[in-house]
Amino acid sequence: MRNARAIFTKQVLDLLKNYMVLIQYIIFPLVALVFTELVAKADDTIPDSLFVTMFAGIFSGMTLVSTTVSIIAEDRERKSLRFLIMAGVRPSEYLLGIGGVVLCASLVVSVAFALMGAFAGREFVVFVSVMVLASVASILLGATIGILSKNQQAATAVGMPIAMILGFGPMIAMFNETAGKVFGIFYTQQMSVITSDFSASLTKPLLIILANIAVLLVLFMVAYKKKGLR
Repeated sequence: MRNARAIFTKQVLDLLKNYMVLIQYIIFPLVALVFTELVAKADDTIPDSLFVTMFAGIFSGMTLVSTTVSIIAEDRERKSLRFLIMAGVRPSEYLLGIGGVVLCASLVVSVAFALMGAFAGREFVVFVSVMVLASVASILLGATIGILSKNQQAATAVGMPIAMILGFGPMIAMFNETAGKVFGIFYTQQMSVITSDFSASLTKPLLIILANIAVLLVLFMVAYKKKGLR
């Protein structure tokens, strides 16, 4: 755990210096707030929480994947963590260090989204919880892409299209039933299903999200074992 704490501390300091990354955690909640106040609340036919859930999904799928990809690809390219790898840092320690920072930041944003959507009680707990699970999945996916990429440029080229598909897929599915079936295997779509109707059963969506996390965890461990941070 000492290694994980060292990586966590290093990444917190790096994140606070990287304004381009920090802005990504502000822009989607800000846009959601503007659309909610100026569009949803001004039109009785649009649910007040529509844009909150929509942009929360985009944030979880797009921002967190691209952020994690960038962080890990940069570590590999600069070899800034090589001394820890030589000291025997395990995949779980590295993932806890890097993922912990991104997850903490995403938790703050999740709460902001929940407050913006005026969720209370059970709805608040369910919304934040499912966003945290989606964040874990995105971190694992971004970490895997970052580990497998040769450099930051290659990581961005691969990670950004995948992040956009995951982020904007649920929004497309809102207007196209076929798209909804196609994206149904992904955790971001199931997050949208849960947050769009809190009265519906949580069992199937949660099982799909957890299955996504399990698969992505295995992929990360295989990628780390194969590539490490060389």
